[in-house]
Amino acid sequence: MKKKSITDLGRDSLDAYRAKKKLPVTVVLDNIRSLNNIGSIFRTSDAFMAERVMLCGITAVPPSVEIHKTALGAEDSVEWLYYASTAECLEDLRGDGYRLCVLEQVEGSVALQDFRPQPGERYAIVAGHEVHGVSQEAVDAADVCLEIPQCGTKHSLNVSVSTGLALWHFFIGLGGQNGACG
Repeated sequence: MKKKSITDLGRDSLDAYRAKKKLPVTVVLDNIRSLNNIGSIFRTSDAFMAERVMLCGITAVPPSVEIHKTALGAEDSVEWLYYASTAECLEDLRGDGYRLCVLEQVEGSVALQDFRPQPGERYAIVAGHEVHGVSQEAVDAADVCLEIPQCGTKHSLNVSVSTGLALWHFFIGLGGQNGACG
């Protein structure tokens, strides 16, 4: 088999990408400290056509050489906003009709594979700090806490990996693979 070239992939220009309809999913970063994780989440948000990324608290914002190292320009294609407070961001999203889905291991959490995103709904996926996770304040505001089942010895996944898995789940659950790219 021959690897596909950049030309074979037929990617959109920045303007064409911005004009496309996006998945009704916003990603909220609750105090993410690693600029590499932030960049990776931008890149994954671009890949799965997320509406935007909300950068909250200590989460760094573009432009940043370190974010760009992993985002590879996705910080320019994906819309983003900064909020000093995650709570304020979540309050605004709830007011705009978003269902708040926190990625966190809590009592009563729902396994990611058991959660079914519904067409016509708007969702916010909230991902948290690399060590402390999503703030308790954000957990308390959640409509649902989603947990990614794991079988190894570690108690959690890297935040950019968790966010990527969640975005993929919403992408396939909302039919993104059947037209969101076209």
